[in-house]
Amino acid sequence: MTLTPLDTESAALPDRAHRRRWATLGVLSLSLVLIGMDTTVLNTAIPTMQRDLGATASELQWIIDAYTLAFAGLLLTAGAWGDKYGRKLALAAGLIVFAGASVWGATANDPGTVIAARTVMGMGGALIMPSTLSILIDVFRDPAERKRAIGVWAAMAGIGIAGGPAVGGWLLEHFWWGSALMINVPVAGAALLLGFWLIPESRDRRAPRLDLVGAALSCAGLVALVWALIEAPERGWTDAVTLGAIAAALAILAGFVLWERRHPHPMLPVEFFLDRRFSVPAISITLVFFAMMGAAFFLSVYLQTVLGYTPLEAGLRILPLAIGLVIGGPLAMAVAQRVGEKWPTVFGLALLAVSFWIFTGTTVGSGYAPRGLTATIVMGFGMAFAMGPATESVMGAVPRAKAGVGSAVNDTVRQVGGALGVAVLISVLNSVYAAQVDDATAQLPAQAAHAVEDSIQGAYAAAGELPAEPAAALVHAADAAFVDAMTTTTAVAGIVVLVGALVALLWLPSHARDEQD
Repeated sequence: MTLTPLDTESAALPDRAHRRRWATLGVLSLSLVLIGMDTTVLNTAIPTMQRDLGATASELQWIIDAYTLAFAGLLLTAGAWGDKYGRKLALAAGLIVFAGASVWGATANDPGTVIAARTVMGMGGALIMPSTLSILIDVFRDPAERKRAIGVWAAMAGIGIAGGPAVGGWLLEHFWWGSALMINVPVAGAALLLGFWLIPESRDRRAPRLDLVGAALSCAGLVALVWALIEAPERGWTDAVTLGAIAAALAILAGFVLWERRHPHPMLPVEFFLDRRFSVPAISITLVFFAMMGAAFFLSVYLQTVLGYTPLEAGLRILPLAIGLVIGGPLAMAVAQRVGEKWPTVFGLALLAVSFWIFTGTTVGSGYAPRGLTATIVMGFGMAFAMGPATESVMGAVPRAKAGVGSAVNDTVRQVGGALGVAVLISVLNSVYAAQVDDATAQLPAQAAHAVEDSIQGAYAAAGELPAEPAAALVHAADAAFVDAMTTTTAVAGIVVLVGALVALLWLPSHARDEQD
């Protein structure tokens, strides 16, 4: 598919926009950090929210999951909307919605209102995320510069996620739980004002009317799939509701594919997936987020429960992930410029596997350094090398007129991969933990035994009701069981990303086809 000058409103990029392209990237990066940070910043506030709002465990889960569902479900539609009506407009609308919903949620007095606000925040995030990458593709026309810019973009996506726990921990030590949402307002405001001045508008001038049936099918299918993945660890993978939701999701997404193949102007041309430059790196990105989001969950529990760090202290110990991202992102794209996208992607996935292998040697007495610190930094480098080149390959297979849709696919596989990673890896973690801690519950009442087997936090709560000696024995047993479960889970994550490295090695072409110019 070759791009003609009429395919995009800004085919001839104005000199002013060209001169300001790196400043534009700064605004896009700020928007991206906002989205990444919100993915993890609220996790540290959960205990405080439970106390202040009187939220149940189910309500707390939905405060997190409502955002993910809305975000993942609307990404494809939001990307197509931005291509048709303007990517700058989509970004601005997303920032306004995101900031407004953040204020709404931060000032709420009940869990239901927070869940509603988080849903709206997910809608705003779905407009922001694909807009950032599609605008980047439009303003960076030179392939070498675009590779460097995508390296920065990929690094910023990870930095927001890595920095969220530290930001959340600091805010909770100084303010109320709502500050973890309110922090979005000045960041979104700065991005909105700077973007109004710096970002040029672009759209697909030949875009037909939006494919409303395709949009509805994609939203329904993705929401059903992500909901099933969220519920699976709690309900069980063989539960009728879980299996029914997965079956419904696959059926709806199959209907989406059939509809798009027959539609004269599809929202997402499914032929993109036949191009290995598009589909193979999309798989790589999925596996990166599969491993990363699952790891982020159990590492946070390990640092705060087994090692006893405060939320801020735990967040600071996850922050070295950013070292690998900041250094590795631009370096990965410099390597890709010389040897193509294949080898940095393979190397990045292999580095991720190495980081998980390092974690498998953890014991109860290991502490954080040097093993945890080394593994965290290596993980950052692995993410940087895998994400940036893979993203360049995906976007190199998509004409600039469809950059919003291409970016939305890139973002959707991240969300699905993350949800799948949390679901699968937490299921493995919980299963191994329950089996390992079972012997320690023999002398406990049934209710306390169930709490201990349910989670390590439940074990600590049960220990608080026991005399000193049996309490210490129970805590030690729970710590040992959790660390054993964590090392097993990291081994599984390492195997998954190694499979991804093998897929990229065998089937990813060395260079993305440059159809942007």
